[in-house]
Amino acid sequence: MKKLLAAAVAAAMTMTATFAMADGAIKIGEIGPLTGAAAIYGTAVANGAQIAIDELNALGGQQYELNAQDDEADAEKSVNAYNNLLDWGAQMMLATVTTNPCIAVGAQAYEDRVFMLTPSASSPDVTKDKDNVFQVCFTDPNQGISSADYIAENMPDAKIAVLYRNDDAYSQGIHDTFVKEATEKGMSVVYEGTFTNDTATDFSVQLSGAQSAGADLVFMPIYYQPASIVLAQAKAMGYAPTFFGVDGMDGILTMEGFDPSLAEGLMLLTPFSATVPETKSFVDAYVAANGVQPNQFAADAYDGVYIVKEALEKAGCTADMSSADICEALVAQMTQISYSGLTGKDMTWNAEGQVSKAPTAYVIKGGEYV
Repeated sequence: MKKLLAAAVAAAMTMTATFAMADGAIKIGEIGPLTGAAAIYGTAVANGAQIAIDELNALGGQQYELNAQDDEADAEKSVNAYNNLLDWGAQMMLATVTTNPCIAVGAQAYEDRVFMLTPSASSPDVTKDKDNVFQVCFTDPNQGISSADYIAENMPDAKIAVLYRNDDAYSQGIHDTFVKEATEKGMSVVYEGTFTNDTATDFSVQLSGAQSAGADLVFMPIYYQPASIVLAQAKAMGYAPTFFGVDGMDGILTMEGFDPSLAEGLMLLTPFSATVPETKSFVDAYVAANGVQPNQFAADAYDGVYIVKEALEKAGCTADMSSADICEALVAQMTQISYSGLTGKDMTWNAEGQVSKAPTAYVIKGGEYV
């Protein structure tokens, strides 16, 4: 599995050029981390989008070109990638993968009137005051509220610790709505611990605080990299609460060097599972092309391409239109369409760019989502 993942990441590092060249094609720019610590997310998005592009082009109708650029999850590099894509002739963006770069690129795209659909950036700030930016993934508030509601219904007596990263809009946003909803429901939040990107290597203080407070459930609105350290350090100190995560946890099972047994019993909310029959066709195609199982980010991107295709067709857009004209046409259509895909049924979008769909709760057992 490690060799397969390394090969997939290495292949993704070459994705700074056009995937497919076709006459009369609509050009879609994609931005995300293809290298660096968050490469598993950006790689999955690029690969998932490419499968959709290949499927659409094989139908023989309107053709599409995808150009994936690496931003290393850095806002400044993401804006540079965006400008490179405009120079290439991108007519819309499937971008960006992570929240902070998406906020930066979205502000520029709003000024330029370039349509953006982000597969995975989930903060409300991504779409705030930008009528041309829409999301595929459910928002941070949705995740926080849904997580609190699920725990209240299924584990009402849990004593909860919350561990979150306070210099990350994604983690902070989910934390805020989770705590607010939990408080309103009378749930018992006995401890809150924070960390930053620079301190995400040692969680002994936070874990000791949670254990001393008697927490039997630790809610972690964080990405899988720090979560993997948390799980390892908790085991080392003999602390075994129920760990509960969100969609950023997806990818932990295929993380290089991670012992999947540490994630046994981990619960998380995510809109996608690679082990259910409804996603088998996509999963098989993804594994055949990339050698690894897709995560939620790949599925979001796959849906994203089909969502754009749906809106383009309803708007009557063609490859000879300018990015600004396509933008206005898609802005008008996005609040009118409904789409059912891998990550949601009957998905719709409001004028704020946020998608309406519900996450599903899974638990990891035997190295799979159940």
